[in-house]
Amino acid sequence: MNTVNPNIERRDPATVMRLSRLGSLHQCRLSFMRQLTRRMAAEQWVFSRPVFDIDDNGVGHAVYSAQGPDRTYSLVAFAHDLPPEQRSDRVIAEAWDATFTLFDGVPTKDDIQRLSRNVPLQEAGRVSENELSLSRANRSVRLWAHVVDQLAAGQQPDLAQIYKVGYLMRTTAVYGSGKFGAADREKIADRPEVSGPFQAEMLSVYLTRIFVRDLVQHMANAKGGTQTAQLAPDIARWLGIGNSTGLGMAPFIVNHPILFNNWIMVREEAIARVRSLDAATDAEVAMFREIFERSKLSISWWRSEHPIQIEKLAALNADLGAIAAHLDQTDLTENQPWDRLILWSRTALSEEGQELLASLILEPYGELVDGLASCMADGNSAAFTIDGAMPVAQVRDLIRSSFGWALDLDWSAPEHCARAWYVSEEKLEPRLGERFEEPIEEYEQPLAPARDSALADKALADWSGESPIAEFLLRHPEHRHAVRRAQMSRLAPYGEISDNTISAEVLPIDMLRAKLSFFGATHFDPRSDRWVRICMYSGAPYPEELSPENADLWVYPERAQ
Repeated sequence: MNTVNPNIERRDPATVMRLSRLGSLHQCRLSFMRQLTRRMAAEQWVFSRPVFDIDDNGVGHAVYSAQGPDRTYSLVAFAHDLPPEQRSDRVIAEAWDATFTLFDGVPTKDDIQRLSRNVPLQEAGRVSENELSLSRANRSVRLWAHVVDQLAAGQQPDLAQIYKVGYLMRTTAVYGSGKFGAADREKIADRPEVSGPFQAEMLSVYLTRIFVRDLVQHMANAKGGTQTAQLAPDIARWLGIGNSTGLGMAPFIVNHPILFNNWIMVREEAIARVRSLDAATDAEVAMFREIFERSKLSISWWRSEHPIQIEKLAALNADLGAIAAHLDQTDLTENQPWDRLILWSRTALSEEGQELLASLILEPYGELVDGLASCMADGNSAAFTIDGAMPVAQVRDLIRSSFGWALDLDWSAPEHCARAWYVSEEKLEPRLGERFEEPIEEYEQPLAPARDSALADKALADWSGESPIAEFLLRHPEHRHAVRRAQMSRLAPYGEISDNTISAEVLPIDMLRAKLSFFGATHFDPRSDRWVRICMYSGAPYPEELSPENADLWVYPERAQ
């Protein structure tokens, strides 16, 4: 039986929380999609489609219900016949190919009628506390047409095209937690099946994927009649749901330091636990090697036209060769094999490769790490209040611990404060502007914790270290949020990004990828430095085939079809 060496600690936040590393994270056992599919399989959820009322033009509505041990949740989907000129992934779009809401329970006809007047409008409509999320999606036009045409002609679609794109529809937003009248997070926070981060949203996307599969088959049937082929399950499985994510998501990890800390710290604890094992069994090593080979296949399908990601993919593919060569020469059964592997990666691989390897070593050890998922929600932030009695000296120590690197920067220099985060009046969505080129500074949001903490520390320099911080804040309330974050860092050592979020070089896509990796996203494809496309649930079993045996490792393709 393996023993754990308690001397291997979690990695230093100063290393982990750099944006370049956060922008290189990969999905892992703790990803939110995999948490959900494991739970649904273990609890034997029952799925049904009580309504599918869609005409030959692809217009109508459908309901998909997922029944767990205690509650049922239903996706209410509205399909639209969208003219091509109205199709846009931008948040300012006003029409979509499909719109959705996740209903708490099973909707009545009256519920569906109410939702039909609001859900297709998205931001312009209003939902109620009976709805847990609001979302919309657009077709991947060429692949959609290809699949419909092939099935209508009695043939299967080309797998090469499916591997290249990965999805028939991509969502452009999945809103929850009180937006547009939907239920507040507090309503579901104590329900086991959706208490973890973003579990309701992940369920919404899972059900959306079923709807998209059924809709494309329906449209093929309408076109091809009796000669239409049924989409083969082995092909349908590789159709995920795409997602286009922009700047609206980036501030999330800055605005929720305790929650983001919990995600990172749980992953780091899982990595430390596996690294601390003194040996590995032959079966564990065999599983790791198999998953590594399967991950190589997935990465071979990963495409991007963005220069930054092209360079990272080239480095990652070189890393795969280096890992394979190293594994050929390495005994992974003894002498803390996983720790040796991680230490080797620090000098041998790029950050993309290092973080891939850190995720892969967790795969043989579900019993050791999966339980950590229960620690990823945040039950502290809402109740957190500033400790006014804390001495000034202690607050300054906390600031230095998180932002020591930032204290000596000249925060008036253009290169250090070139950008400013603000909220657009039109769509109430976060934006990142050029401070010295646009009149936005007076609208700036507090999304530069490094700068703000440095300014707070400078202001504190004139105060006695023994003075209670409350006295300082009475005179300088503009520093309350920096002091609050400093005190939060006692609970959240991984809560702060160790980089400048308003510098001339900041890449918001690094923040986007960090969050999306915890969703379980794959095949990150930046379209600029400010938005990215991803794929979700590609390879996942559909409800009729979901079982404990296939509910977890579906993210790694077993072989080329």
